Formats: sequence, C-alpha cells, structure tokens
Amino acid sequence: MQKLSLNCYFYSLKTEIILSAIAAIITSQVVSAQNADSITAQYRVEAGRSAACEVLTTVQEGAQVSLPFRIVGGRVYIEAMVNDLGPFTFAVDTGASGLGRADASLVAALNLTTAGVTSTSDGVSTSSVDTVRLASLAVGGLVKDNLEVITRDYSSSVPPEAAIAGIVGRDFFADGLLVIDFPARRLIFTRATGLVTEMGGALPYDRAFRVPVWIGDRQMLANLDTGAAVALVLPLAVYNDIMAGPLQTAAPARLTNNVIDTGRATVHGPLRVGEASLMEVEARVAERFPEVMIGGEVLQDYIVAFDQRKQRVAVCAGK
Repeated sequence: MQKLSLNCYFYSLKTEIILSAIAAIITSQVVSAQNADSITAQYRVEAGRSAACEVLTTVQEGAQVSLPFRIVGGRVYIEAMVNDLGPFTFAVDTGASGLGRADASLVAALNLTTAGVTSTSDGVSTSSVDTVRLASLAVGGLVKDNLEVITRDYSSSVPPEAAIAGIVGRDFFADGLLVIDFPARRLIFTRATGLVTEMGGALPYDRAFRVPVWIGDRQMLANLDTGAAVALVLPLAVYNDIMAGPLQTAAPARLTNNVIDTGRATVHGPLRVGEASLMEVEARVAERFPEVMIGGEVLQDYIVAFDQRKQRVAVCAGK
C-alpha cells in the first residue's frame, strides 16, 4: 500500500503533541451523556444564538487586524511580511504551538542562518529540528519582533498551489481574540473584546484547543485544528465506542516523525461542537493517534473564535 505524507494527504501541518499528556487525553475522551438531540440533516446549526456568538457580530469594530484569506486544501492561507519583505504565503494553524514556523524555501530566500536546535514530538517519538531567527513577522497590523521559530521542509511534498513560506502559530494571537470567519473568508484579531468566562457558548479548555464536543450520546475532548485538512480524526478506542460505519482500509499516514496505519469510517453523529452539528462525517481512524481532532473540513462552514486570555473558544453559525 502506498504511504502518503500526512502533510500531503491531509495538507496538515501537525506539530508537537506532548507525550506526557497522551494518557490523560485518551482516558478522558469518552464520558456518558444524558440527552443527545436528534438531528436529521447532514449539516445543520442548532436553533438559537449563544452570547459568545453574539459578541462576534461586532468584532470588526476596533480590530487590529481584518484581512481576507483563502482556503487551500482545507487550510487557511494569508499573506504575511517577514523582515519587512514580502508578502509571503503563510498558513494559520491553531494546532501549531509557538509563534510560527519557517519553511525551508523562506530560509533559503532570505538567507537565514541556523539559530539553534530544539526537539519536537508527534506523540509517538521525538526528533531534533533547527530553528532560525526572524527580525519580524507581520500579519496585517499585528507585528511580532525577534522570533526564533522552527524550520522544516513543509512544501516539497505538497502540490505547488499548497506550498507555503511558513506557518503562523497560535501564540502569535495569544493576547487577544482571533476570529476565523470561514464563510466570509476573513481573519480578524482584536484586543477590544473577547469571550467572557461565564458566557454562554464559550467552550472552555485547559490545553489549547481541546474543547468539549459530542459524538452521538458521548461527550469527549477534541482538538480544534485549522491546520488539518480533514474533517475528523479518531483514536481506535474512541471509534469502537461510538455509532459509526464499518472501518475500511486507508493509506498509512505520516506524522511529523512517524508513519502510522489508518482506516476510514463514517461517523453517524451527530457531531456537535458549539453551534455546529453534523451528521455522517467522514473520519480517519488510527490506533496510535492520541486524541480526537476536528479539522478544517468541519470548521470551514462556521465562524471560529479563539480567546487565549480567557481560555475559551466559540464555534458559531455563519452570518
């Protein structure tokens, strides 16, 4: 069977999964639920509007950043400036820790030199990677100076239209509210408003961005990852505990440092997170994958907001 790169197959830009957290994540995946709504449409948003989603209707007022983006292979692509040069194409990846990443092509184009070495983990094993230093990275009016970022070859294994110069990680937006409005294809960042802790519809998390979701009558934690061009990824243990179609053979997938066997199945659902509710969702299933992940193919129909100041996320119906 032909092995496909996870970056190529999913166009996913997966990053470090902390090994010490894997056991806790899998143990807490599935808990009993009392009532699950009966949902018959394949794609449907639950009635009503949460307080968190109401906040997003005026989020552009006083925003520091409001710029268009495009979707390529399920990922969010924007234009960014590096060292006052560019623009360069960057992917916005909420699954990527840190401020950002530099593709090997950007390192060559700007003649960047190695700044250091660090290690990365994909949840199965670790490897060493080089870092480079950027004088500045600018996304619209939001600028970070003197960044040391991981560098890898993210683009040589993907089609030319999916090639990137780098990744903007979640910490780049840590001091405000990041709104990815998929229906409007607009990225917004603001410090003027946010998601209040007790606000209805504001999903809590302890580890970014693992929020409570429902699959059928089971509640679990799932990682909301805009950098993964896939609908849903399930550990085998979770697949065995939910209502889903038969597991079919799929191509092996490459993580950052490893290749893992995967299968494919249809999850009957409903899959519910925030205001989003979906039926008959295609999922990838892997025994060695450490957590449930919801990717861009589910999120791209919704407005998704991340407030790291309050450790809250909102998933809202499009306007």
